[in-house]
Amino acid sequence: MSDRDAPGAGPLDLNLLRTFLAVHRSGSFTAAAHRLGLSQSTVTAQIRTLEQRLGRRLFERGARGVTPLAFADEYAARLRTPLDQLAAVARGEGEPTAAEPVHLAGPAEFLGTVLLPALAPLVVEGLRLRVATGLTDPLLEELRAGRHDLVVATRRPRGRTLSAVPLADEEFVLVAAPDLARRLAGRDLPEALDEVPLISYAEDLPIARRYWRHVFDRRLGTRAAVTVPDLRAVLAAVTAGAGWSVLPGYLCRDRLASGDLVLLHDPEDPPINTAYLVRRPAGPDNPQVELVRERLLAVGRTL
Repeated sequence: MSDRDAPGAGPLDLNLLRTFLAVHRSGSFTAAAHRLGLSQSTVTAQIRTLEQRLGRRLFERGARGVTPLAFADEYAARLRTPLDQLAAVARGEGEPTAAEPVHLAGPAEFLGTVLLPALAPLVVEGLRLRVATGLTDPLLEELRAGRHDLVVATRRPRGRTLSAVPLADEEFVLVAAPDLARRLAGRDLPEALDEVPLISYAEDLPIARRYWRHVFDRRLGTRAAVTVPDLRAVLAAVTAGAGWSVLPGYLCRDRLASGDLVLLHDPEDPPINTAYLVRRPAGPDNPQVELVRERLLAVGRTL
């Protein structure tokens, strides 16, 4: 490290700070480069230069993006307000006004468990969100009508009026509480489950039926003992020992790790469903929408 690049050696170039903040907000060198109109190699070089000047690492590099270290979070908190104000003045806007809210919609469980926590740093920085939950088909119709900016869909929409990119793959798992799992130990699946209550999201057992077809190559003939249109409620009932269910892996990860839930079956090829992030190509000119989109895609790459 040269004297010029030593920590505290003179003022920093504002371009380095703008690039740092763009990477911190998007979670990706690629997304930051696109947002700034720079090449990815330029962004990489600028972050490396800033790290040398500060004498600190700022990001943990990964194959699917970067994760800010604790110092980077603190540094971003110091920079975001003055840099945003400076950018507003440079655009001739005078005092910055409150950003328009971003309207985000999707499955309540996935939004609440995975995506909204990932957007928390942007909310702290001034992002305004309006969140709606529901099933994919009605939400896509509302997106076409302009009620939402972004929709997380459980299937790729048809037609050309909407733009969709894969967001994340969710793996389905067959789970029960430990006591029930011990009662089933050594017995043949899936026949043994015919004697145990099934807790389901809906009467037609969409997730469980798909698991049976994909894993066991047969139809599921069991009727649900309990149906509740909220996967978090299904998870709570199963954890309490009410019965078994098939649930998305992201929803069960912590309880499986703690031992509150047990995998009843561990197939080599579990069923997977792809979630898509959907927007209208001619959506509103709100830069916050692209910021949220970039952050969600960066989070999706880590799942």
